[in-house]
Amino acid sequence: MPDCIKTFFEAWQIEEAEARLTKITSAVTEHIEYVDPRTPQAVHGVAALSDYVGMFSANAPGWSAKVVASDSVANFVRAKVAFSGKGPDGAEQVQIGQYFVELEGDLISRMVGFVGTGE
Repeated sequence: MPDCIKTFFEAWQIEEAEARLTKITSAVTEHIEYVDPRTPQAVHGVAALSDYVGMFSANAPGWSAKVVASDSVANFVRAKVAFSGKGPDGAEQVQIGQYFVELEGDLISRMVGFVGTGE
């Protein structure tokens, strides 16, 4: 798995906006396009993506996102991501998402996420 994908998901637990933006900037192209079930439309650009990811850390403090499996074909990567942290009852919870990532060189140019793995 390319380092840019790991780096991108590390940014999901960074609460400080400037540090999060720096981390995301190191992982994606300037014209990144991002879509997942929680986006009403595609997110375009690094700043907008950093703001979107910031909503995760604001709404789920202490949670993390980690790639737990991946495979690739040409410049596309399929990544299984575990989002984990304490739920409202204090118990540890894990939610799985699947992402399809298009690379441009060593950076992410497009990413589409899905809840679960389609099983």
